[in-house]
Amino acid sequence: MVKGMLIDYGGTIDTNGLHWGSVLWESYQKHEINIDKAAFSKAYSFGERSLAINPIIKPEHSFYDTLFLKIEQQFKFLAENGYGVIDEKFVSAIAKDCNDFAQTTVNNAKPVLEKLAAVYPLVLVSNFYGNIHKVLEVFGIDHFFKQVIESAVVGIRKPNPLIYKLGVDFLELLPEECVVVGDSFVKDIEPAKELGCKTIWINVKGWDEPGTAAEIQSDSEISDFSRIPEEIEKLNQ
Repeated sequence: MVKGMLIDYGGTIDTNGLHWGSVLWESYQKHEINIDKAAFSKAYSFGERSLAINPIIKPEHSFYDTLFLKIEQQFKFLAENGYGVIDEKFVSAIAKDCNDFAQTTVNNAKPVLEKLAAVYPLVLVSNFYGNIHKVLEVFGIDHFFKQVIESAVVGIRKPNPLIYKLGVDFLELLPEECVVVGDSFVKDIEPAKELGCKTIWINVKGWDEPGTAAEIQSDSEISDFSRIPEEIEKLNQ
């Protein structure tokens, strides 16, 4: 029986399974940023690395702030690698697009989180930049979680299964009594299965992900966050 839940944040709660690369790329296209997808992918990866290894994000930064700083890094990469200088007005325009999208998606997820939190202790497990508490507070979902485990704070990043073990240990449950919910097979499902947890994979196509181990399968596969309660019922049968 499932007794506790470990839930990913980025790409799971805030996009309903869409990779953030896809969300940002759509806004780039909306604003007619004149680069191809290959160049964007390089800029996206550069931005992720920059925010992960440099103290750019501060604990008080909201998600809009995070997006703004991330897009600034992407534009910096493009300018420095021969793709041209992009008007800075598009930094705020794209950040607003994506923040609005996240706010809407999180609002849609709130009733699901409320329903789950009424039955199970919830732990958020996220690769994030040190400001996830502020993000959850601004989006109005911080109260649903008994604990938040953030990579920048604990010094462990997915796909290392130890970050999920921290959540299991907090709940004082056995791994097989916990279910992990995430959008990334490589970063969420594989390490969770290695640890011995049950898994629900929000599998929405739209961005490249490294190949998965054929011998590992998720216990449940869905395409919408709202289906989580019914999938847990199936796991408990």
